[in-house]
Amino acid sequence: MVRIKAFRGLRPKKSLASRIASPPYDVVNSNEARILVKIEPYSFLHVVKSEVDLPPETDLYDSAVYKKAAENFQEFKQNKLIQDKTPVMYIYRQVMNRRSQTGLIAVQHIDDYLEGKVKIHELTREDKEQDRINHIDVVNAHTGPVFYTYPEDHKIDAIISDYISKDPEYDYSSQDGVRHTLWLLDDQHTLDTLIESFKKINYVYVADGHHRSKASAMVGKMRRNANKNHTGNEEYNWFLAVFFPANQLKIIDYNRVVKDLNGFSKEKFLTKLEKVFTVKEIRSSDSAKPTKEHEFSMYLVDKWYRLTLKKKLIDLSDPIKSLDSALLTNLVLRPILGIEDIRKDNRIDFVGGNRGMEALEGRVNAGEMAIAFALYPISIKQLMDVADSNALMPPKTTWFEPKLQSGLFIHSLEDE
Repeated sequence: MVRIKAFRGLRPKKSLASRIASPPYDVVNSNEARILVKIEPYSFLHVVKSEVDLPPETDLYDSAVYKKAAENFQEFKQNKLIQDKTPVMYIYRQVMNRRSQTGLIAVQHIDDYLEGKVKIHELTREDKEQDRINHIDVVNAHTGPVFYTYPEDHKIDAIISDYISKDPEYDYSSQDGVRHTLWLLDDQHTLDTLIESFKKINYVYVADGHHRSKASAMVGKMRRNANKNHTGNEEYNWFLAVFFPANQLKIIDYNRVVKDLNGFSKEKFLTKLEKVFTVKEIRSSDSAKPTKEHEFSMYLVDKWYRLTLKKKLIDLSDPIKSLDSALLTNLVLRPILGIEDIRKDNRIDFVGGNRGMEALEGRVNAGEMAIAFALYPISIKQLMDVADSNALMPPKTTWFEPKLQSGLFIHSLEDE
């Protein structure tokens, strides 16, 4: 049983929605965020990346960053945001490259996370987890939602399909060309029906937001323990989420770039690769993208190569070890390139497939990296199968696009 409810959302004044809504905190770095807030001073990056308003040398985890986020959030509340007078849910549609996904925005009970009703597929990093705990606790709000998927449900689909025939509250396109449309859902009968429908769903799956979901649960627990008069009805028992049916989502590739060849020459490195792959040079970069599972593309010294894994090295009976991200780690990154832990080693970086193959070429051609690997994306079914088996994928295996914008809907930890 998944527990959701309506909430009194904080959101932009209608005329300001497209100006306030920003990329999520973990999609742009500090330098990119500083540029974006100069272009759009109303950007919610002032809250989710508040270091933009502090000296560039400020540590991202310094208490001053969270304090500034809280100050900026108060200014937004006073001048740029409104709060719904009664509890509502929202319907949120995104359209990118003619593909759309439509989800339900609500708040979910933290006990769902604590009791295992939320299925995860990645480990959280302690520093990133503590960062989100600090941000939520100091700002006193969930400023970015957890991105969920769930097995599609015809009754829920029908309710949402009916509602999006009404006039939307917001409808605009962001700088990246994604169209964002938001409907206000305030009919009590419909809200009750959705709440009951989600009670029949056994599990939801984190698509994006592992750190946000865990941090939200931890903040809720902290506040329970600190409140001697805790009743269970407090708003901190709930956290912000968007629920998308699995048949509408698409995972795109999440690629790797590495700074050096671990002391090997190009020739020696290729020789080592030939023990694992059939290696073939690709004549045109236009055809470099992998076309199927267990096929990789590699960019090295201004050339693309097709790497086809030798079948005897694939254990198809293991849903984790047979993932391309795991195979690349276990057969190349660790034994050949000497990268023992891809979560901590600063010789490796990750590039979302939304940036295109040219982004991989660019990192190598600039001399910043020595080699790039492009992977074939996993499927939603693989993600759910892994989560259902209580296993964990290697870090940076999934990349969902489009991203959910921040600042478009906010959940206060205190119902004001």
